[in-house]
Amino acid sequence: MEAHLLEWMNLIVRWVHVIVGIAWIGASFYFVWLENNLDRTVKNPELAGELWAIHGGGIYHLQKYNLAPATMPKHLHWFKWEAYSTWLTGVLLLALVYYINANSYLVAPGSSLSATATIALGVAVLVIGWIAYDLLCKSPLRHQPALLGIVLILFLTVAAWGLSQFMSGRAAYIHVGAIIGTMMVGNVFFVIMPAQRSLVAAVEAGETPDPSKPKNALLRSRHNNYLTLPVVFIMISNHFPSTYGHEWNWLILLGVSLVSVGVRHYFNIRHKARQFIWILPVAMLAMFVMAYVTAPKPLPIVADQQTNETPAKISDDKALAIVTQHCVDCHAAQPKSPAFASAPGGVMLENVLQIRLHSEAVYQQSVATQVMPLGNMTQMTTLERQQLGTWLLQKK
Repeated sequence: MEAHLLEWMNLIVRWVHVIVGIAWIGASFYFVWLENNLDRTVKNPELAGELWAIHGGGIYHLQKYNLAPATMPKHLHWFKWEAYSTWLTGVLLLALVYYINANSYLVAPGSSLSATATIALGVAVLVIGWIAYDLLCKSPLRHQPALLGIVLILFLTVAAWGLSQFMSGRAAYIHVGAIIGTMMVGNVFFVIMPAQRSLVAAVEAGETPDPSKPKNALLRSRHNNYLTLPVVFIMISNHFPSTYGHEWNWLILLGVSLVSVGVRHYFNIRHKARQFIWILPVAMLAMFVMAYVTAPKPLPIVADQQTNETPAKISDDKALAIVTQHCVDCHAAQPKSPAFASAPGGVMLENVLQIRLHSEAVYQQSVATQVMPLGNMTQMTTLERQQLGTWLLQKK
């Protein structure tokens, strides 16, 4: 019953997280697009630009003021709850998946840290990440956006490497995503919203608004825009063990993040300079290179310590015994593991037919990337992985 309740809590929180995340991403993408496509030749001195658009059968006329109109409108929409809701549900989901079942999902096999210490590390990096990022944005680097971006990328790369020393690959990835998400929501809560409140208050008081605050808010908003796609990749990465399960997982995360930022940049500026079209083929080439580099290598030949023989041909009974010992506690119609109410992903491996049905996934997860069993809690050996891999390949 506890596992069933946890599964439904996971489902509900994940679903809400996706819904509000889409709303936040949509708003971010739209307003950066709007900013980049404003007609700056408008003759009205109060306006920074305007844009005419057609959508859904209607024509829209959008105007941006240099700072604000002389009098504030009665109804002014604020974009904030999308960001807050995304972060709150994300943190709750992090706790539900990685902290409640820390020994299974969070702690790296062989880590010197306990589950409690690893959870504390995970929480600490969120706070430290925001403080470090905010200090960087307030440093002289704020006047050199490109250099600030490079320093930020290096900071996140070091964080990914450090976390991967103590956390499982998928947990390290998701914590880097949580660091970025905390930076983004921190931008909204601590920088963008105060700047907007200050702007509105100044207009309502008949004072001249301070232009530096909206300018800084726009910079942080652009940071959020560029950070969005790396976070989206991290959100889906646990479906792809070739990334988080690779020995160079932190470097792969860097590569995919750079590709994501590059693609986002192209779509941000493509209306200005068509020569930047080269970004797309370079991004595609980079993805193919990473796919090639991360291709699984054959396991080293390991001899059985009892017979001193290397696996040549593995029987169905032997393969089933390996899977039963290491996989069936979770991947069964009625899992014995308290962490699951039903087989993860609907994958059941209780007989040879079921194993053959999921042979590609079993090979990828247990042999090629070795991310399963979770945390290698059942102590699956290299020899057993090799024997299982041999059996799976000989059945093709």
